[in-house]
Amino acid sequence: MSVNKINSNKKTERKTIVSEPAVAYGSTRLSAFVIKDDYSLIKKARHGVDTHVFYSLAEIIKMPEKTLASVINLSPRTISNYRDQNKDLDPNYSEHLLKLINLYNLGEEIFGSLEEFTLWLARPFWNSEEKPIDLINTSGGVDLVAEEIEKLAQGYPL
Repeated sequence: MSVNKINSNKKTERKTIVSEPAVAYGSTRLSAFVIKDDYSLIKKARHGVDTHVFYSLAEIIKMPEKTLASVINLSPRTISNYRDQNKDLDPNYSEHLLKLINLYNLGEEIFGSLEEFTLWLARPFWNSEEKPIDLINTSGGVDLVAEEIEKLAQGYPL
């Protein structure tokens, strides 16, 4: 490839500041993506989250990309297009994704592993047929499941 071709490609590349350092260094830990306080989470969501965070989360929690895309109410094709265009996720999808990261991190802390947490998500609540995994397709549902995990951690039965 000629030097001119390389330089012309560099001009069209989007200049970005690495705002997700864990992605840049290939982190496989959820804690690298966690945003603890709500204000910072909303602020980050308003600016958009890089699509690589989506793909990293799918890999870390061992959830198929199609499934994770449907959880945040996007089509897999849209996510792929965003990645190909170096486009960040819209604020609504970014917020949902960041809340999911926080939820899975909390679950890992409380249950001891992501595998145990994933099993818990698939079990119905006590005295109910509803499963926690069925609630996480909305931002409010993620908040509700997180509250239930907090109660569980404090010794309340679910």
